[in-house]
Amino acid sequence: MPHIVLRPARRADLDALVALEHAAFATDRAERRAIRHAIDSATMSVIAALAVEDGEEILVGAAVLERRRSSRIARLSSIAVAPSRGGLGIGGRLLDAAEAEARAHGCDRLRLEVRADNGAGIRLYERRDYARFAVRPDYYEDGMEAWRYEKALGEA
Repeated sequence: MPHIVLRPARRADLDALVALEHAAFATDRAERRAIRHAIDSATMSVIAALAVEDGEEILVGAAVLERRRSSRIARLSSIAVAPSRGGLGIGGRLLDAAEAEARAHGCDRLRLEVRADNGAGIRLYERRDYARFAVRPDYYEDGMEAWRYEKALGEA
């Protein structure tokens, strides 16, 4: 397994982030403009997961966290892992980093939506003590419902 480094995404990562979005998701993909906005935003964090192989960094995952100035609830709007890197724990590391980032910005809860047919994602969130609190019918482009989860963020 290659060494994985997590760091804030940079504008230079934009092409790789767009490619990851297309590789990881069949529908409901973020557009290039939205990814660029997230990187530049003061109320969003884009965390990049990079595999270091032969001294070269390869983007293998990313998480996007949203915050509102008037709220202590952060929203995890996306976790993407390159399909060729699934099952290596990258999603869990990104989730840990997103939780830490939310806490660092004064948030005490983290919410997210996950496709009802995303078994791996649901297992990850439920293993990490996220509780389902709502269902949103017809949430995704293809009509799939979303399950909404929330976790209280304790001290790190």
